[in-house]
Amino acid sequence: MLRYIYANDLHKFSDLAHSMFVDRADQFKTRLGWDVAVDSSGEERDEYDTLNPLYVIWEQPDGSHGGSMRFLPTTGRVMVNDIFGHLTDGVSICSPFIWECTRFCLSRDASSKVAGALMLGGGEIMRNFSIDHFVGVFDRRMIRIYRAIGSSPDVLGSEGQGRDQINVGLWEFSPGAYDIVAQRSGIAPEISRMWFDRSFGGPTDLPMALSA
Repeated sequence: MLRYIYANDLHKFSDLAHSMFVDRADQFKTRLGWDVAVDSSGEERDEYDTLNPLYVIWEQPDGSHGGSMRFLPTTGRVMVNDIFGHLTDGVSICSPFIWECTRFCLSRDASSKVAGALMLGGGEIMRNFSIDHFVGVFDRRMIRIYRAIGSSPDVLGSEGQGRDQINVGLWEFSPGAYDIVAQRSGIAPEISRMWFDRSFGGPTDLPMALSA
């Protein structure tokens, strides 16, 4: 299932949070070889984790992390402006209707539906928080994953070649795109909405066929 958790509330889900940051270290440091900091407990965190971002986290049946993304409004500090502004020709992306999505992470044993579930979670944020677009920085390998999910971004700028290519992309999550992602992930939209409502205190009633 998906959980939506602000950084200030991660202490309420300590095991889930720890496994998320450990999986981030495994993906970004070990597997991809990025220059990221890993602390003595094996967790990968950066300065943007201190800004109370909203995390969308897939929780495995055993309570551990299966996949996650991190969201911050572009009206504050974000990676795309602080670090990758040269990829947008120095144009700062700053709007209450655009949020940044970073640290898309999948655990080694994540099922095929996890990536799609995370994208559906992004769609729930857009719909419920009146967000028009997400902006994010991603490497070349993610292009295939986004295409398979059914949610490919418009590329605003790139640098590097081959596996080292870095891109800035802009997502517009339309109702049609939402339905495609839901279909490919095998997750009913009603289930996705229920996960969001459970996290934010909204209605959680489902048709009997879906809740069974």
